[in-house]
Amino acid sequence: MKKLMVVTFAVLICCCPSVWAKVEVLQFDSVEQERRYNQLIEELRCLVCQNQNLADSNADLAKDLREKTYQMIKAGSSNEEIVDYMVDRYGDFVLYRPPVKLSTVILWTGPFVLLLIGLWVLVRLVRQRRNQPVATLSQEQHEQAQRLLHED
Repeated sequence: MKKLMVVTFAVLICCCPSVWAKVEVLQFDSVEQERRYNQLIEELRCLVCQNQNLADSNADLAKDLREKTYQMIKAGSSNEEIVDYMVDRYGDFVLYRPPVKLSTVILWTGPFVLLLIGLWVLVRLVRQRRNQPVATLSQEQHEQAQRLLHED
């Protein structure tokens, strides 16, 4: 029984890559700096993963961007300076909430436009079906159907 537990434990350790993940240990001068760092890496998008923020991603680029954010905070840069640096280098895509401007207007209005188009198509289809004449059976067809239903 003891051997089985040891083997099971060994297999679990080998199969779980999160056990081997490195943990970043960063030293901040104040709690405020650490709060700012955490806030920034939550708001900035990983450019490799595209659906994760820097805090959640283990991609090499995300690690580099976290390190750069840490260095800029330690150097005394403001949040705006750090965000501006990231946007200048990587574009608006690095932001989870890009600003509303001409180049990002489709990102902001696109879902609403698609929703309105979908509703318009749905309304048209419902109206078309409503306006179609209902097929009625002639007396002869009705009698034929009754005979078919009552046959043994």
